[in-house]
Amino acid sequence: MAKNVEADIELYKETLLAGLWRENPVFRLLLGMCPTLAVTAAGKPALTMGLCVIFVLTCSNIVVSLMRNLLKPHLRILMFTLTISTFVTIADLFLKAFALRMSETLGPYVPLIIVNCIIICRAEACASKNGLVVSVIDALGMGVGFTLTLCALASVRELLSTGKIFEAQVMPDWFVPWAAMSMPVGAFITLGLLLALVNAATKRKV
Repeated sequence: MAKNVEADIELYKETLLAGLWRENPVFRLLLGMCPTLAVTAAGKPALTMGLCVIFVLTCSNIVVSLMRNLLKPHLRILMFTLTISTFVTIADLFLKAFALRMSETLGPYVPLIIVNCIIICRAEACASKNGLVVSVIDALGMGVGFTLTLCALASVRELLSTGKIFEAQVMPDWFVPWAAMSMPVGAFITLGLLLALVNAATKRKV
Protein backbone atom coordinates (compact mmCIF):
# COMPACT_ATOMS: atom_id res chain seq x y z
CA MET A 1 0.00 0.00 0.00
CA ALA A 2 2.77 2.42 0.96
CA LYS A 3 4.63 1.60 -2.24
CA ASN A 4 1.52 2.38 -4.30
CA VAL A 5 1.12 5.73 -2.55
CA GLU A 6 4.78 6.58 -3.12
CA ALA A 7 4.48 5.58 -6.79
CA ASP A 8 1.40 7.80 -7.20
CA ILE A 9 3.14 10.75 -5.55
CA GLU A 10 6.17 10.30 -7.79
CA LEU A 11 3.91 10.14 -10.85
CA TYR A 12 2.11 13.34 -9.83
CA LYS A 13 5.43 15.07 -9.20
CA GLU A 14 6.85 14.06 -12.57
CA THR A 15 3.65 15.09 -14.33
CA LEU A 16 3.71 18.53 -12.72
CA LEU A 17 7.40 19.16 -13.33
CA ALA A 18 7.11 18.06 -16.96
CA GLY A 19 4.92 21.02 -17.82
CA LEU A 20 6.98 23.45 -15.81
CA TRP A 21 10.32 22.55 -17.37
CA ARG A 22 11.08 19.26 -19.08
CA GLU A 23 8.15 19.55 -21.53
CA ASN A 24 7.48 23.27 -21.19
CA PRO A 25 4.99 24.13 -23.98
CA VAL A 26 6.96 27.09 -25.33
CA PHE A 27 10.61 26.57 -24.43
CA ARG A 28 10.75 22.82 -25.06
CA LEU A 29 7.82 21.84 -27.32
CA LEU A 30 7.46 25.16 -29.20
CA LEU A 31 3.66 25.09 -28.96
CA GLY A 32 1.34 28.07 -28.68
CA MET A 33 3.67 30.40 -30.56
CA CYS A 34 0.88 32.71 -31.77
CA PRO A 35 -0.18 34.09 -28.35
CA THR A 36 3.41 33.86 -27.13
CA LEU A 37 4.49 36.39 -29.73
CA ALA A 38 1.29 38.44 -29.92
CA VAL A 39 0.31 39.26 -26.32
CA THR A 40 3.67 39.62 -24.58
CA ALA A 41 4.33 43.32 -25.18
CA ALA A 42 3.32 43.93 -21.55
CA GLY A 43 3.00 41.87 -18.40
CA LYS A 44 -0.70 42.19 -17.61
CA PRO A 45 -2.03 40.95 -20.99
CA ALA A 46 0.45 38.06 -20.87
CA LEU A 47 -0.66 37.07 -17.36
CA THR A 48 -4.32 37.33 -18.33
CA MET A 49 -3.80 35.12 -21.37
CA GLY A 50 -1.91 32.61 -19.24
CA LEU A 51 -4.72 32.46 -16.66
CA CYS A 52 -7.28 31.94 -19.44
CA VAL A 53 -5.21 29.05 -20.80
CA ILE A 54 -4.91 27.50 -17.33
CA PHE A 55 -8.69 27.70 -16.88
CA VAL A 56 -9.51 26.25 -20.30
CA LEU A 57 -6.83 23.56 -20.11
CA THR A 58 -7.83 22.39 -16.62
CA CYS A 59 -11.56 22.31 -17.31
CA SER A 60 -11.08 20.62 -20.69
CA ASN A 61 -8.81 17.96 -19.23
CA ILE A 62 -11.34 17.24 -16.50
CA VAL A 63 -14.20 16.75 -18.96
CA VAL A 64 -12.12 14.73 -21.44
CA SER A 65 -10.78 12.50 -18.67
CA LEU A 66 -14.29 11.83 -17.34
CA MET A 67 -15.62 10.85 -20.77
CA ARG A 68 -12.47 9.08 -22.04
CA ASN A 69 -14.07 5.63 -21.93
CA LEU A 70 -17.00 6.86 -24.03
CA LEU A 71 -14.92 8.45 -26.79
CA LYS A 72 -15.07 6.91 -30.25
CA PRO A 73 -11.87 7.13 -32.34
CA HIS A 74 -13.52 8.95 -35.24
CA LEU A 75 -15.25 11.46 -32.94
CA ARG A 76 -12.60 12.24 -30.36
CA ILE A 77 -11.16 15.35 -32.07
CA LEU A 78 -14.67 16.74 -32.54
CA MET A 79 -15.46 16.14 -28.87
CA PHE A 80 -12.16 17.74 -27.82
CA THR A 81 -12.92 20.83 -29.92
CA LEU A 82 -16.49 21.18 -28.63
CA THR A 83 -15.32 20.81 -25.04
CA ILE A 84 -12.50 23.32 -25.45
CA SER A 85 -14.71 25.85 -27.28
CA THR A 86 -17.22 25.76 -24.43
CA PHE A 87 -14.69 26.82 -21.83
CA VAL A 88 -13.04 29.34 -24.16
CA THR A 89 -16.43 30.98 -24.63
CA ILE A 90 -16.85 31.16 -20.84
CA ALA A 91 -13.42 32.78 -20.45
CA ASP A 92 -14.06 35.23 -23.30
CA LEU A 93 -17.47 36.30 -21.95
CA PHE A 94 -16.04 36.65 -18.44
CA LEU A 95 -13.35 39.04 -19.68
CA LYS A 96 -15.89 41.06 -21.67
CA ALA A 97 -18.13 41.33 -18.61
CA PHE A 98 -15.55 42.10 -15.92
CA ALA A 99 -12.39 43.27 -17.72
CA LEU A 100 -13.53 44.91 -20.94
CA ARG A 101 -10.32 46.89 -21.49
CA MET A 102 -8.21 43.75 -21.14
CA SER A 103 -10.58 41.88 -23.45
CA GLU A 104 -10.09 44.60 -26.06
CA THR A 105 -6.31 44.48 -25.57
CA LEU A 106 -6.18 40.72 -26.13
CA GLY A 107 -8.56 41.00 -29.08
CA PRO A 108 -9.07 37.74 -31.00
CA TYR A 109 -6.38 35.80 -29.15
CA VAL A 110 -8.69 34.60 -26.36
CA PRO A 111 -11.17 33.00 -28.83
CA LEU A 112 -8.19 31.52 -30.67
CA ILE A 113 -7.40 29.42 -27.60
CA ILE A 114 -9.87 26.99 -29.17
CA VAL A 115 -7.22 25.99 -31.72
CA ASN A 116 -4.26 26.33 -29.36
CA CYS A 117 -2.04 23.30 -29.91
CA ILE A 118 -1.30 23.02 -26.18
CA ILE A 119 -4.95 22.42 -25.26
CA ILE A 120 -5.63 19.81 -27.95
CA CYS A 121 -2.26 18.15 -27.37
CA ARG A 122 -2.92 17.61 -23.65
CA ALA A 123 -6.44 16.37 -24.30
CA GLU A 124 -5.12 13.78 -26.75
CA ALA A 125 -1.84 12.85 -25.03
CA CYS A 126 -2.95 12.88 -21.40
CA ALA A 127 -6.60 13.46 -20.49
CA SER A 128 -7.99 10.88 -22.94
CA LYS A 129 -5.68 8.20 -21.50
CA ASN A 130 -5.44 8.97 -17.77
CA GLY A 131 -7.58 9.42 -14.70
CA LEU A 132 -8.90 12.67 -13.28
CA VAL A 133 -6.08 13.46 -10.83
CA VAL A 134 -3.27 12.98 -13.35
CA SER A 135 -5.19 14.98 -15.96
CA VAL A 136 -5.71 17.92 -13.59
CA ILE A 137 -2.06 17.92 -12.48
CA ASP A 138 -0.93 17.74 -16.12
CA ALA A 139 -3.17 20.69 -16.99
CA LEU A 140 -1.88 22.76 -14.08
CA GLY A 141 1.74 21.96 -14.91
CA MET A 142 1.38 22.79 -18.58
CA GLY A 143 -0.79 25.84 -17.92
CA VAL A 144 1.47 27.31 -15.26
CA GLY A 145 4.54 26.55 -17.38
CA PHE A 146 2.96 28.36 -20.31
CA THR A 147 1.95 31.32 -18.11
CA LEU A 148 5.43 31.66 -16.60
CA THR A 149 6.89 31.65 -20.10
CA LEU A 150 4.55 34.41 -21.25
CA CYS A 151 5.29 36.48 -18.15
CA ALA A 152 9.05 36.06 -18.56
CA LEU A 153 8.89 37.11 -22.20
CA ALA A 154 6.56 40.01 -21.42
CA SER A 155 8.67 41.23 -18.50
CA VAL A 156 11.78 41.50 -20.68
CA ARG A 157 9.93 43.28 -23.47
CA GLU A 158 8.03 45.65 -21.19
CA LEU A 159 11.18 46.49 -19.22
CA LEU A 160 13.19 47.35 -22.31
CA SER A 161 10.37 49.15 -24.13
CA THR A 162 8.96 51.21 -21.22
CA GLY A 163 11.30 50.79 -18.27
CA LYS A 164 8.48 49.12 -16.33
CA ILE A 165 7.44 45.61 -15.30
CA PHE A 166 3.70 45.08 -14.85
CA GLU A 167 3.38 48.87 -15.11
CA ALA A 168 5.66 49.41 -12.08
CA GLN A 169 8.64 51.68 -12.79
CA VAL A 170 11.92 49.78 -12.56
CA MET A 171 14.49 51.54 -14.71
CA PRO A 172 15.98 54.93 -13.72
CA ASP A 173 14.93 58.22 -15.33
CA TRP A 174 17.91 58.28 -17.67
CA PHE A 175 16.93 54.98 -19.29
CA VAL A 176 16.12 55.31 -23.01
CA PRO A 177 13.26 52.94 -24.00
CA TRP A 178 13.82 50.53 -26.87
CA ALA A 179 10.74 51.11 -29.02
CA ALA A 180 11.45 48.01 -31.11
CA MET A 181 10.80 45.73 -28.11
CA SER A 182 7.10 46.64 -28.16
CA MET A 183 6.87 45.67 -31.83
CA PRO A 184 6.69 42.19 -33.40
CA VAL A 185 10.43 42.22 -34.03
CA GLY A 186 10.96 42.57 -30.28
CA ALA A 187 8.88 39.46 -29.65
CA PHE A 188 10.95 37.37 -32.08
CA ILE A 189 14.26 38.65 -30.74
CA THR A 190 13.31 38.11 -27.09
CA LEU A 191 11.89 34.65 -27.72
CA GLY A 192 14.98 33.63 -29.68
CA LEU A 193 17.32 34.80 -26.92
CA LEU A 194 15.31 33.06 -24.19
CA LEU A 195 15.22 29.84 -26.23
CA ALA A 196 19.00 30.06 -26.63
CA LEU A 197 19.44 30.51 -22.87
CA VAL A 198 17.16 27.55 -22.10
CA ASN A 199 18.99 25.32 -24.60
CA ALA A 200 22.37 26.38 -23.22
CA ALA A 201 21.25 25.72 -19.64
CA THR A 202 19.84 22.31 -20.62
CA LYS A 203 23.03 21.24 -22.41
CA ARG A 204 25.16 22.44 -19.54
CA LYS A 205 23.09 20.47 -17.06
CA VAL A 206 23.36 17.32 -19.17
